[in-house]
Amino acid sequence: MALEWIYSLENVDWEELSQLYLIAPLGHKDPSNLKVVFSNSMFKCFVYDSKKLIAAGRALADGKDCSYICDVAIHPGYQGIGIGREVVTKLLVLSKGHKKIILYAAVGKEPFYRKLGFKRMTTAMAIFENQVQALEDGLLIDEL
Repeated sequence: MALEWIYSLENVDWEELSQLYLIAPLGHKDPSNLKVVFSNSMFKCFVYDSKKLIAAGRALADGKDCSYICDVAIHPGYQGIGIGREVVTKLLVLSKGHKKIILYAAVGKEPFYRKLGFKRMTTAMAIFENQVQALEDGLLIDEL
């Protein structure tokens, strides 16, 4: 399998990227929103197999202090063969030199990221647009 790795936004089909997130399955992400978030990300990675988008990921980074790896999506037909590991590894290499690299993992994917060296943060906090849904999905803990 000869995969093509692209690190720019040139020729990205935002509809195709949106479909990748839907089938990955990471939920619906509007193509126009994807264009905004990827454009605002310092690092991005797209993987193609015979011109078909099979993986993507990005990192928001400030160039010195913090890089945040997010939106890593792998086509279901290509999961379990190391492509996700390669995407995250490429984003880690691109993020080298930052004091901290943070990653937001989908529920249940934590063991995968632990194998890549990530550790659970004890002080991370978040405000979600839909707090109730985030609580239901297990993304937040409502401590009293």
